[in-house]
Amino acid sequence: MTLWKFTKMHGAGNDFIVLDGVSQPLDVTPERARALAHRQLGIGADQILLVDTPSHPQADFRYRIFNADGSEVEHCGNGARCFVKFVHEHGLSKRNPLRAEIKTGLITLTRNEDGVSVDMGETRFEPDQVGFDTTGLESRVIGQDTVWSLPLPTGNDALLSLVAISNPHAVQVVDDIITAPVTNTGAFIESHPRFANRVNAGFMQVLTPQHIRLRVYERGAGETLACGTGACAAVVAGIRRGLLQSPVTVDTRGGTLTIRWENNHLNMTGPAVTVFQGEIDIDALTTLFSKHDFLHT
Repeated sequence: MTLWKFTKMHGAGNDFIVLDGVSQPLDVTPERARALAHRQLGIGADQILLVDTPSHPQADFRYRIFNADGSEVEHCGNGARCFVKFVHEHGLSKRNPLRAEIKTGLITLTRNEDGVSVDMGETRFEPDQVGFDTTGLESRVIGQDTVWSLPLPTGNDALLSLVAISNPHAVQVVDDIITAPVTNTGAFIESHPRFANRVNAGFMQVLTPQHIRLRVYERGAGETLACGTGACAAVVAGIRRGLLQSPVTVDTRGGTLTIRWENNHLNMTGPAVTVFQGEIDIDALTTLFSKHDFLHT
């Protein structure tokens, strides 16, 4: 029996299992991450967040993210807010702001009266930064942005803004977020072979220059109630297209985020909520999960 202590948290409905790898020995494998995240056999979550000791000399902690399908990804903005709240509530550090090491560098996290603010770093827009193969595709310039036409099975084209914020994003503007084909078109774009590492597919409805609605079909998780890096990517794409002005309020299905983009630098503010804590026998869970091969996809 191997017991792991965990905390269930969410940021605007984007839910996580947070694990303390500083105070307890943990070996998070893809199989264990899938078992933990499964909503029927496990605890259930969009992502598994691991708080670990850093290798970077300027970082307070290392922050690792595993999707529900077991894949490890670069960043999770909603998770980052939960990360800093977890660290403070569990007495791992009193520092505010905190610096966390992610796969692509360092991020700064600040806890304040409005929730938690995350310095998301710089943004990049070149197709190679999101692993996108543009061979044979048409593009057009809208404002300061270059959008790419990706043919869809429906016979239409999706006009995609490409944004890299540690994670790769492809954002499109829709007239009505409620009727947008997020499930079908989102899944098609997320796993399209032109994206070398898959992509987070965002669907944005512009309400005013400082207010949008957003849904995101995330890599390895499907549509989630909120996506922090997706909100950042949508705002940046909207500003570059000339549709938005910073700061921007982003309404997701799980809550509201505030995004600021100035001098190519992003800051995101939003809630971080602790739901419950517990212990789980990871060996027993993984054994049970491995017997249900038909549930692994």
